Amino acid sequence: MKIYVTAKPGAKENKVEPLLDPHHVKVWVKEPPTEGKANLAIMRELAAHFHVKKSAIEQTHGFKSKQKIFTIEGL
Repeated sequence: MKIYVTAKPGAKENKVEPLLDPHHVKVWVKEPPTEGKANLAIMRELAAHFHVKKSAIEQTHGFKSKQKIFTIEGL
């Protein structure tokens, strides 16, 4: 399943907010958008939100953008 993410790095807290479309979410993470730290934190938050292992999540697009696409196996 493809998940479209709007990233909000540098937030005060980590959270995932589903949007109207079930394949779109907004993810806030505390980590800064440097050296891929925010991307790893987003993967961790998505794994917790969808109750899957972190290894089941792969980022496919948007490595340096706020608009990202992740694939989640097992959903």
